[in-house]
Amino acid sequence: MIIANYKKALPLLRIPFSVYLMPVYWFALSALRGPFSSGRAVAVFVVLHLLAYPASNGYNSWFDRDEGSIGGLERPPQVTPELWRLVVLFDGLAVLGALLISPAFAGLLMVYLLVSKAYSYDRIRLKKYPLVSTLVVVVFQGAFTFLMTQVGAGATRAEIGSADNLLLATVSSLFLCGSYPLTQVYQHQEDRQRGDQTLSLLLGVRGTFVFAGLGLLTGALVLGYAYLRRGELPFLAVFAVATLPVVGLFARWAWQAWHDPAAADFRHTMRMNQVSSLCLSAAFILMFILQQRGLPV
Repeated sequence: MIIANYKKALPLLRIPFSVYLMPVYWFALSALRGPFSSGRAVAVFVVLHLLAYPASNGYNSWFDRDEGSIGGLERPPQVTPELWRLVVLFDGLAVLGALLISPAFAGLLMVYLLVSKAYSYDRIRLKKYPLVSTLVVVVFQGAFTFLMTQVGAGATRAEIGSADNLLLATVSSLFLCGSYPLTQVYQHQEDRQRGDQTLSLLLGVRGTFVFAGLGLLTGALVLGYAYLRRGELPFLAVFAVATLPVVGLFARWAWQAWHDPAAADFRHTMRMNQVSSLCLSAAFILMFILQQRGLPV
């Protein structure tokens, strides 16, 4: 009976959905030109995607008590006390794993976990404030995670703090700024009922797609500039080809939602998340492989 209860609570950690955040991880590794530890890089992936992100997802579900669809779950199960115990366990394992990697990485991870909790915690609940919550998400899931990944992998301080690397970290936040409102566009009714004034709710369906398009376009332009600065034109070509399916899918979905707001639903949102995550990850993994093999870029 106890095991069955934990099995029912486990889906609320949304581990498969956490994998959709991996483009930032691969982007961070693909940006490194100096030495780093491949073993530590693998450990960072495990800590972030299999422990820390699921713990944050579960914590969010604990306070939201969602009855409608949420990221990765069309019909979320009922929240039970077992979910809280899983969140504590995964948080503890994430911090312990981070400490085994490096104290610096562990310190950054603890900051990330605390901020993610402030996002959902009912006495703070940054989620109620559209601009503040957006800023927090795009910074901490974007540039902060980008740099945290590099610290965990053992990159040098000089490389992490270089102007070009910080510019790429900023690009990761710009992409998050464009994509984040799209993850909220199907939850307007439930967010309104709960009193959460999300950015997408503030913008409306059409405004969400306009904002997302501008954010993603800005990110792509700055990324192109960054690759030009670094003399990495082939990487720019890889990115352009890999994101063609994303651009096509986004344009089609935006056109549908513009004429029929009902198209801004859970299934379209999850499909967009899946396609964009896979395409971006594939692009950055290819760049990482090319760089590690010493092929000319």
